Amino acid sequence: MTPVQKSAIPTTAPDAVLFRSPEITDGVRLWEIARNTEVLDLNSSYAYLLWCRDFSRSSVVAVVDERVVGFVSGFIRPESPATLFVWQVAVDADQRGKGIAGRMLSALLDRLAPEGITHLETTISPDNEASIALFTALARRRDTAINKQELFSPKDFPDGHEAEDLYTIG
Repeated sequence: MTPVQKSAIPTTAPDAVLFRSPEITDGVRLWEIARNTEVLDLNSSYAYLLWCRDFSRSSVVAVVDERVVGFVSGFIRPESPATLFVWQVAVDADQRGKGIAGRMLSALLDRLAPEGITHLETTISPDNEASIALFTALARRRDTAINKQELFSPKDFPDGHEAEDLYTIG
């Protein structure tokens, strides 16, 4: 069987993507999308259900044709209430390269700005060029600074996890 070639040209029109807060019923899809990336740290399905319940306000899903195709999970830092911490960003393989991840981040920040959110934090491993590019482009689009500092070294993790650098935008 010959694999089907996918077009490098985005086929999802920008207005065909709906951005909204996740609902509990989206938890399974978030878990599936994270699992299917094969690169994200996969949390338990229970964690994604709780995330959709308890952190819905600070998270977003992308919906195409009534199907969740991507998500950003985040939370407002209790010690820094003007800061959104982005935990995970994931998009279905067939929707990647269409700008959905960046648009989800922008939609989430735009939604939270009236509540006083002025900064975004996330951690990225040094070899994750795609995530570094995503957040660098976000800072550029929003005409704001992006700063990087070391946060967790491999020795901080019990399981051989890579280092995680802290990126701050805003």
